[in-house]
Amino acid sequence: MSPEPDATGTSDREMVIERLLDAPRELVFAAWTDPKHLARWWGPRGFTHTTKQSDIREGGSWVFTMHGPDGKDYPNKITFLEIKAPDVLRYVHGDPTDENFRTTVTFVDKGGKTLVTMRALFPTASAREHVIRTFRADEGGKQHLEKCAEQVERMKAGKGVFLMTRLVAAPRGMVFRAWTEASELKQWFGPKGFTMPHCTNDLRPGGVMHYGLRAPNGTEIWGKWLWREITPPRRIVMLSGFSDPAAAWARHPMAPVWPLTLLSTVTFDDEGGKTRVTLEWCPYEANAEERAAFDGAHPSMVGGWTGTFENLDAYIAKEAR
Repeated sequence: MSPEPDATGTSDREMVIERLLDAPRELVFAAWTDPKHLARWWGPRGFTHTTKQSDIREGGSWVFTMHGPDGKDYPNKITFLEIKAPDVLRYVHGDPTDENFRTTVTFVDKGGKTLVTMRALFPTASAREHVIRTFRADEGGKQHLEKCAEQVERMKAGKGVFLMTRLVAAPRGMVFRAWTEASELKQWFGPKGFTMPHCTNDLRPGGVMHYGLRAPNGTEIWGKWLWREITPPRRIVMLSGFSDPAAAWARHPMAPVWPLTLLSTVTFDDEGGKTRVTLEWCPYEANAEERAAFDGAHPSMVGGWTGTFENLDAYIAKEAR
């Protein structure tokens, strides 16, 4: 086995990325070491993966294939060098004898929150620069931790995650556009009887969709989506919530303890030319009172989303004629 890289004077060989997560470190550590959680978040935006071998212990390996948004597959192997729950996780990309970069992840308690620091040490400064320049590894690392934060929110919600699925009689490319194009969203999105006279959409990660709904009695309700991930035609992820007319986040107009933002994930799966749409909602960085309000509203959410999906069905049927 090759000796450990010298940790002194390594600033030009290191890439350090950190993020403060709103969860205790035991939960965050589980997100990094439990295969069922890793399957939900590992990798940059737009990537999914298929596991071939999962042996998460010191000396064990995780062998998997990353599936990129470009349709390419990227074989990966991680060998775990140290697992000290809930403080430290250290691993190498490849085998311990390979001259690949090694990553140390530390989990530090910050008053019930967790500061996660990823420290990747490369064999040379040029190797570090290569992965940043060629693969944008620094940006990928930031997305990696952002997706981890989202999975931690799902774990915090537990059974409080709101799930709903609907089979839509149209190809998923068509359904995906209906969910992401402002001109199409204006035709169907919202509860039964509502219209959408206003909708602007900056369709890119970090962009905002801002919309105004009008109720049958003329009342206006504003909302927005902050786009996190857009992977045509498979998946969208956004933070959603109410807003004011100027697109600033705002509280629910009739429920002040409603979570300010929700983590919303919509997946589109092909089923023989039809599309299975799965909606997943959970509170994002919410307190206990806000989570309780969200959990108690699931029955009314089913009713509201049933009407919205019926609007989508009617719009799809009209467009298909």
